Amino acid sequence: MNAEIIAVGSELLTPQRLDTNSLFLTEHLNNLGIEVVCKMVVGDDRSRLAEAVRGALARSEIILLTGGLGPTEDDVTREAVAAALGRSLVFRADLLEWIEERFRRAGRRMAEINRRQAYIIEGAEAWRNDNGTAPGLWVEHDGRVVILLPGPPAELQPMFLRECLPKLERWAPRQVIRTRVYRVAGMPESDLDQLIAPVYRKYANPITTILAAPGDIQIHLRARCATAEEAERLLDELGGQIEVLLGDKIYSRNGESLEVVVGARLRAAGATLSVAESCTAGLLAARITEVPGSSDYFLGGFLVYSADLKVRLLGVPRALLDEHGVVSEPVAQAMAAGARERTQSTYALAVTGVAGPSGGTDAAPVGTVCIGLADSTGADARRFRFPGDRARVRTVAVQTALDWLRRRLG
Repeated sequence: MNAEIIAVGSELLTPQRLDTNSLFLTEHLNNLGIEVVCKMVVGDDRSRLAEAVRGALARSEIILLTGGLGPTEDDVTREAVAAALGRSLVFRADLLEWIEERFRRAGRRMAEINRRQAYIIEGAEAWRNDNGTAPGLWVEHDGRVVILLPGPPAELQPMFLRECLPKLERWAPRQVIRTRVYRVAGMPESDLDQLIAPVYRKYANPITTILAAPGDIQIHLRARCATAEEAERLLDELGGQIEVLLGDKIYSRNGESLEVVVGARLRAAGATLSVAESCTAGLLAARITEVPGSSDYFLGGFLVYSADLKVRLLGVPRALLDEHGVVSEPVAQAMAAGARERTQSTYALAVTGVAGPSGGTDAAPVGTVCIGLADSTGADARRFRFPGDRARVRTVAVQTALDWLRRRLG
């Protein structure tokens, strides 16, 4: 079964408010094997909302609406859904009595406009709200179900867990959703898709989604089946073909970040790491130390932005800088060797480059980055030219350095 979520409220169409209810609902729906195929935000307009509900009913079996169940004139969800279903609103005296009692317990007198909340859609099941005054509604219609939930998360979440979730478990056929997330480094998105698209396009299930970030690509496989075993079999079938095509460009098969993968391999090898950074200015060290427990393998680093500090802290020969320039493979190699020697680490990474937007030369245009790697066999360096703005150049430089070390670790 498929579901759609409609968040109601003109305030959600402004920069100040964000719909978070749909994230909560999606997680629980997915746990039932229900795929959320559409989310939308609709302002406080009866006709637009009714149109959105009609469209959702034509596509999906489960429609959840959040918000717009209050007592004021701009709370239009009940009226809009009733119009979309061709049903009337029915007054429930017991709900009014319950709402009035909530006000009495709070030491307040109920305003007359709160009577609107005692009107429910004809044929609906009403759920009392332990944390507010807006009842939730469950309406079955032509083999589909429309669910109305209050907007405040403190009201929606308890009501959904107490009333809606158990009912959905009984109403919807049981299915499972299983996902697999591959992460790939060192490959442009277009090249990756050209390589694996002939494989994944053969499958309607699992669904394949490709997400790209600077220096990092994620391949999400999502299988929906009657059993977990069948879903895992499909993921193995499609995933195995993708793994053959991409080989060691895949650095993670469970969505883990590159710094987590590198850290695990360093820890398993009983190895340590240090860094020397110029253009990345601490970003490499920050990525490494984002991982809890990174002190097991990360010793520290050197932030050597100036040529003078490269000489004084890392021992880079002045003659090397004069001959080859600060952004060069020999300097990156010497930086890595110096960091390893001074920290006695097993491995050392070094980064020097021109991130831009200015500072480029004919020998080292903006985007030029040289990365060094040192270990017990000596030091090596590689030269790259990364496109993009300053932030992208620095991000891809860090990703490239970590991926080189991953491959070296095996």
